[in-house]
Amino acid sequence: MKKPRWVIDKEQAKRAAAAETVWLFGLHAVRDALENPAREKLRLIVTRNAADKLAEAIAASGVEPEIVDPRKFTAPLDPQSVHQGAALEVKPLAWGSLQEVCLGDGVSAPRVVLLDRVTDPHNVGAILRSAEVFGARAVIAPRHHAAPETGALAKTASGALERQPYLRVRNLADAITELQGMGYIVLGLAGEAETTIEAAVEGRRDRPVALVLGAEGPGLRQKTRESVDALVRIDFASDFGSLNVSNAAAVALYAARA
Repeated sequence: MKKPRWVIDKEQAKRAAAAETVWLFGLHAVRDALENPAREKLRLIVTRNAADKLAEAIAASGVEPEIVDPRKFTAPLDPQSVHQGAALEVKPLAWGSLQEVCLGDGVSAPRVVLLDRVTDPHNVGAILRSAEVFGARAVIAPRHHAAPETGALAKTASGALERQPYLRVRNLADAITELQGMGYIVLGLAGEAETTIEAAVEGRRDRPVALVLGAEGPGLRQKTRESVDALVRIDFASDFGSLNVSNAAAVALYAARA
């Protein structure tokens, strides 16, 4: 009996995911990945100078490095990548399900960030850094139309990618509904909103809060706007200027802190 098309597509997607690898680069990103026991490491390419700088992390990881001439750096990276003589091929991290990562522990009120079509890896990397600093439980983005786990993202995240859950979900609206079912107040950031973040969480800081940010320019999609509990804005001192999405995420996390 011939398999239905959707079954074949699902099997192909599963095989593709199993075969997917990521090349991380830069001393900081490579060191943090080498030191992360949860990260599956496949191949390490380093110059002699980089190997000396990463000696402790390499020894602890058990990975056998390939030492190369800095003039013939063989890792398959973009020529513009500032690799500092170090590149590591890895499998993407598996953080678990949305519920496993975002369910509260009953002690502290979790905060999470959702990204609606934020595709710039540098912005997502910076958001992961802010999420780690402010203790967010996770950064959540759709599998499509979002920045994937890449070397550029990892370098911008400056190690946070190894420690800060970055969950990729099939559908952002469904993820919002699931978080609401877990008791989260879901707030979408929109410049035209009348309510500030502080006003929206006043008296409810002991509740789990999810902050949804859209791409610069288009902002939140209509479906996302309809899914959140409320639209909120950052309380600016004037009507001039704006923040990029990574800066807005940091300010929003601070404003919504428990």
